[in-house]
Order: sequence, then C-alpha cells, then structure tokens
Amino acid sequence: MLFLFKNGRFWLAALLGSASAASAQVVPAPETLPPDPLRFAKVSPLGKEPDWAELKVYAGTLTRDEFQNAWQEIYSPEMGLPPPFDITPDELVVPTGDPTDPTLVLPFRKPAGEGVAPEASWRRAADLPPLRGRPPLSDLHIALDPGHIGGAWAQIEERFLSFKPGESIREGDLSLLTAQVLTERLKALGARVSLVRDKAQPVTEQRPADFERLAQDTLKEHGILAPLPTYAGLQGDAKILTVQWQTEKLFYRVSEIHARAEKVNSQIKPDIVLCLHLNAEAWGPSNAPQFSPQNHLHVLVNGCYAPVELEQQDVRYEMLTRLFNRVHEEEIPLANAVAEGMARVTGLPAYIYTTPNARKAGTNPYVYARNLLANRLYQCPVVYLEPFVMNHEETYRRLLAGHYVGRTLIAGRLQSSALEDYVRGIVQGLLSYYQNQRRP
Repeated sequence: MLFLFKNGRFWLAALLGSASAASAQVVPAPETLPPDPLRFAKVSPLGKEPDWAELKVYAGTLTRDEFQNAWQEIYSPEMGLPPPFDITPDELVVPTGDPTDPTLVLPFRKPAGEGVAPEASWRRAADLPPLRGRPPLSDLHIALDPGHIGGAWAQIEERFLSFKPGESIREGDLSLLTAQVLTERLKALGARVSLVRDKAQPVTEQRPADFERLAQDTLKEHGILAPLPTYAGLQGDAKILTVQWQTEKLFYRVSEIHARAEKVNSQIKPDIVLCLHLNAEAWGPSNAPQFSPQNHLHVLVNGCYAPVELEQQDVRYEMLTRLFNRVHEEEIPLANAVAEGMARVTGLPAYIYTTPNARKAGTNPYVYARNLLANRLYQCPVVYLEPFVMNHEETYRRLLAGHYVGRTLIAGRLQSSALEDYVRGIVQGLLSYYQNQRRP
C-alpha cells in the first residue's frame, strides 16, 4: 500500500485495484497476529532507523493514565484500533524492530511520584519571561514554514492552478507571500521570526532524479515490474504508476520535508512552527480545471496514527517522542486560539473530515489531529493551517489579486485580500493565546 496525494487530499490506495482507507487500516489486535520479526523493522521512505535507547530518558516521566489519555484522545485513530505496543499497568512495552534488542520497556510514573522530563528545545507560553510592559509576543521565537515550493516547481507539485491563459496561482508563491507579510506583523509585536523557506526554491539539495532507483523498487514491491518511465500523455491516477510521478513525489513530498525538519530542529530551534498552506478541492484535469462551490477552513495538529503507520520504526519512535514530550498539551490550545482567530476574520465554515486519517482534537470544530510528515518531524508545537479553497471561484479571484490592504472590486463587490485576512487571523489568534497564557 502507498499513501498517495492529489488535489490537497491523502488517501490510501492499492497500486493494483483500490481499497477504502478504513478497510485498509484495520488490522487484528497484536496478540492475534502470527509472529513476524520483520513486521516492526520497516522504516518509512527516506526515514532513519532510530536509536531506541534515547527514549529511556522518558522512563518514569508520565503516569499510565497520562499516557493512555494522550494515546486515546489524540494519537490513536478515532475508530479505536489497538496500538502496536502494550500499555500494561506499570510500563509501556514497545517493539523496536531490532532483532538484537526487540523490545523497549519504559516504566510509568506512579500517580503520587514525581518525574522530570528532559529539557525541550522549545518553550511553553507559561515559561516565557514576564512581559513587564513589552510588546505581547516578546521573547517568542516563531518559525514560519511556507507550504510547498512554488515558482518553476509548482506544476510538478500539482500546486499550479489556471482557469485562463495568462493567469495562474501557485500555492507555494502565495504561502511565501503570506509568510513575508506575516513576518513584519509578528516582528512589530515583539516576536523573533525565522522563515524555513525564503524563496521559491527547494530546501532539499536532492532532486527527482536522485530517487529513480527507490521509485522503481517501490513500484516493483507493489507488483509493477515494468512501469512507464514518464507520465507524458497520461491523466489522473494512471500517472501514479510511473517512475516519474514516484520520483517527483519523493522529492517534493518527502525529501523536502525532511530537509525542512533538519533546518527547524538543528538550526532554527523555534518555540512554535506555523505551517502556511491553502486548501483545494478536486479540480479535475490540470488542463481543464473545475471550480468548486466549497470554501472552508481547518487547522491541524499532530495525531491520529494508523496502526499500519506505527509499524514503521521511525514513525513509531517519532510519535512516542512527541507524546512523552507533551507537545500536544501546548499544541492543541495554541491551535484552538489560532483557529478561532482565523474563523473570526475569514468567516469561513469548518471543513469536515469524512476519512479515517484525521480525528477531532477536542471540541473545536476547526481543529483536527492528523499524522503529517511536517507536524511529526518538527520537534516543537506545530500549527498547520489550511484556509480557503483555491479553486472556489471567488477565492481564486481574490488570490489572483495577491496581497493588498483595504478593499478592491472583485466579482462585483468590494473585498479584502484573502492573504491579508490570513495574516490578520493568525495574528489575532496568537495574541489571544499568548496574552492569556504568559505572565504579564
């Protein structure tokens, strides 16, 4: 099985035939599975085999109830499938996938005991220095991650949309412009701001050609022994079964995010990351796109790991690292505040997921938990924004106009810039959260 991407949506599909995401993710409980020493040894594409011993620093830092609640309410799928690890009354037993040391045992903290978690690279709002009359976002280090790449890469990314010759929008360019405007607003409020990407070029030094062997091996693993080298002349899902499509996906969807994660975690080391995206509904063939009547907003936090995803060593390790670091305790209320600010400014309704790869993260109708590469690899709270539908006709017209202050005539009425609304919504949300959470 492969996780595939098209027009803003992930779905789980078989390369030969198709299967629903729900049926594909259902697996028997761990105790009913036949022994398979290789089952937990896999690593995701371009992922690294983890050093499981590093998780031992979390021994005794969470009670069983704290771990169980986080797993059940955020990190597990809503359908309640069993995890590929054992939660006993006294300890967590995790399969490592390493045949020489097949399990990691992490004792839980006793309810009356005290546990000290390792120091994180990021700070909670409550841990920031008192303001003492300074601007409200002083001391806060924010990384802005403009989604996708844009520019000459937009068509490869399937993030290029044009309804008429001579005009187009590119999500990567729009997200970068949003980040540039937002940077100045946040700096004026005292924040330190770093851009993960500051131009329409990849962060990764790798290119699609670097992944030809991996693409061929992936297709071969799924029964495609003689794949077409390119998707020239193909439309729709037929493109997925080509070497070209697979190499491009590994470049912009996997290698690029790994490179950004390395930059965030090793160089920038922010308190929070804001991933800036724009959504889209299915628009059909790229040479004859269709408008959608839908226009909506949602915000994502990390969570909702399917058992099949957690069978991969690196994914299992990264999920447990986030859970033990209690990232969700800061990430979810922060996302709630930003979502509320965005909803107030944009007036957009909440998007409703109908697929099992996301779940509600609390009671806010705009906030969902979902396991994305960026919000899993970035080692701090991540708020992943998906406002507007690019192929909604009125939104498309507003995005063509770019960023401006005030109102201009679009589709027969005076309208504000969609990107300005995007920026204002984030600013309102951040101000609300940090003014309420940090010391004056």
